[in-house]
Amino acid sequence: MKQTRRVILSAASGLALLAAPPAAAQAFITVSSTTSTENSGLFGHILPIFTAETGIEVRVVAQGTGQALETGRRGDADVVFVHARAQEETFVADGYGVQRFDVMVNDFVIVGPADDPAGLKQAPDAAAAMAAIAGTGASFASRGDDSGTHVAEKALWEAAGVEPAGGWHLSTGSGMGATLNTAAQAPAYALTDRGTWLSFRNRGPLEIVFEGDPVLFNPYGVILVNPARHPHVKAAQGQAFIDWIVSDVGQAAIASFTVGGEQLFFPSVE
Repeated sequence: MKQTRRVILSAASGLALLAAPPAAAQAFITVSSTTSTENSGLFGHILPIFTAETGIEVRVVAQGTGQALETGRRGDADVVFVHARAQEETFVADGYGVQRFDVMVNDFVIVGPADDPAGLKQAPDAAAAMAAIAGTGASFASRGDDSGTHVAEKALWEAAGVEPAGGWHLSTGSGMGATLNTAAQAPAYALTDRGTWLSFRNRGPLEIVFEGDPVLFNPYGVILVNPARHPHVKAAQGQAFIDWIVSDVGQAAIASFTVGGEQLFFPSVE
């Protein structure tokens, strides 16, 4: 009987070991984030610093902001890190996120052929620049993917009084890199965040043709997915990431990221 009992206990212990995930497997979080943080190289710069300081690995799901927020709504991420403030605030108000924190800012620019057929270099503001593109029928490559950049683009078309349609409006349904590739091949104008543009190498005939309008300001926020809605969310580790990225150390890491000597993102936290 004692031998049988030992066998049963041994088998039960083995099953318990198989069922329990190793401790190391728990030391990670999933961050659903806009493609610009990944494509620009920012995450490649700051995440190793965070992991070295905390022991928490960050696994990034890079998507357009709309998709990133939807990933958070499903509970398939612990943290969302995106750049469409109105959508972020709705995400929190609807109970999918705990609280939004400002992290950093950069800006959008309009890139296009160096010969600038729509004359954007002379445009007084961003709305006028978009109206000039539509008015001349110059090709424009749009992400068309409900990303933060696409949301900003749609706001600019609305401000310009334009409903973009027709053969000149090229909706890629893709990320920023793929959309810039389309613009370079066409060639066409495109709206892009400055960080991705500075990291983009396949520019072809494209250059920045319009920048500097305050409406092109591009703030990023970070939100913990609500563990009250999705109990499996790694709330402690996710909040540790948020606390770090808005801390002096995290903000300094963001500020220290440059491409070609140019700073791409600017901390939001004073």
